[in-house]
Amino acid sequence: MLVQYPEIKPFSTRQLQVDPVHTLYIEESGEPEGIPVIFVHGGPGGGSSKTDRCFFDPEKYRIIVFDQRGSGRSTPHAELKDNTSEHLVADIELIRTTLGIERWVLFGGSWGSTLSLLYAQAYPERVMGLILRGIFLCRQQDFHWLFQEGASRIFPDYWEDFLKPIPESERGDLMQAYYSRLTGKNELAKMAAAKAWSLWEGRCATLRPSAKVVDAFADPHKAMSLARIEAHYFVNGGFIEENQILKNASSLEGIPGIIVHGRYDMVCTIDNAQSLHRHWPDSELHIIRDAGHSSSEPGIVDGLIRATRDMSQRFEQR
Repeated sequence: MLVQYPEIKPFSTRQLQVDPVHTLYIEESGEPEGIPVIFVHGGPGGGSSKTDRCFFDPEKYRIIVFDQRGSGRSTPHAELKDNTSEHLVADIELIRTTLGIERWVLFGGSWGSTLSLLYAQAYPERVMGLILRGIFLCRQQDFHWLFQEGASRIFPDYWEDFLKPIPESERGDLMQAYYSRLTGKNELAKMAAAKAWSLWEGRCATLRPSAKVVDAFADPHKAMSLARIEAHYFVNGGFIEENQILKNASSLEGIPGIIVHGRYDMVCTIDNAQSLHRHWPDSELHIIRDAGHSSSEPGIVDGLIRATRDMSQRFEQR
């Protein structure tokens, strides 16, 4: 089973101001003349980490990692103003032009797969290929599964903890109830809601319990941006039309794609990947039989490393 490449340090970091409010953290590592690839993190609001560079052979890829608006090392932290899918797609395109890249590969997981697909549909001529993990189509049924009823039946003990910050009278629309607290003025209620939201997601993310993953989601800095920004996006339907990605799947024609999805993904159920693959003939779907949602699970890591190897070989042969 393949594992991630050894840790490397960036050869370049910068802060890119994209508008009067937001400044993005951007780093580059690997081979400056290699295949350009941009890592698109999840959430929204999840931010990037140093291990995200390690899915790519540093001798073959020019690896671009960035933190989306309000996430990670981008500023201001957890900011919702001017933070929509349209803004994030425009940011990715601005990063491309700023770095002088003509075409690149997009690598995204979970919400990162959503955003990568939205970018590819908006700028198909700029996309060499897509490597996507844990597909999230951002449909109402997908929100309902994770935050109202569905995963709640798989993890009823964790679900009880998710319900605790919300009184019974508001549990008919949990996303809205959480959004109200995460955008309210009561700082204690806001932090409690952020921790409960983020922990729920972290606990659901792996097939086998992982203290490392749960601890990462419990970090207060990450929990606040993840919960606030996710709630902001999800109560607004991801700021896209219902089923927009599948409706516009024809715009992906000619773009090669590799989809890696855990069989037991309880955050983004596997029908997301199956539906996308069915609408996108140029994609190949790899179902990982012993994995859930997290990119750190051994089977998922193996599938993603194979995908980046396959994609590099594809473009080396041209």
